[in-house]
Amino acid sequence: MAKPSKTGLARVIDATGYSFQGLKAQWRHEAAFRQELLLFLIAVPLALYFGDTGMERALLVFVVGLVVIVETINSAMEAVVDRVGDEYHELSGRAKDMGSAAVFLALVLAAAVWLLVLVPKYIG
Repeated sequence: MAKPSKTGLARVIDATGYSFQGLKAQWRHEAAFRQELLLFLIAVPLALYFGDTGMERALLVFVVGLVVIVETINSAMEAVVDRVGDEYHELSGRAKDMGSAAVFLALVLAAAVWLLVLVPKYIG
């Protein structure tokens, strides 16, 4: 007989532990994550300082946070592809390239939002 699944608070506690394990593994093994997390930690105080309204601050923080989230998904996908096998396969390469493209697009979006919010205020 299968062990019953945890529910309620016990499940939430376990899920939180797994999430922290994932963050630790990503910090240890993914240089891009470390760089983007540093960017996030620098950008948050800047967003709070330069944003005039709560909406501006939230938007500036959100787009940089999105970069970290997309990088986490990309790293997870790359780990799965690498687990499947070391030999080159066109679909594996395509999947990794698409994950990289998603991170790039998140970075471009973050830069565009920061420019659109801040340039008119301080330059225009």
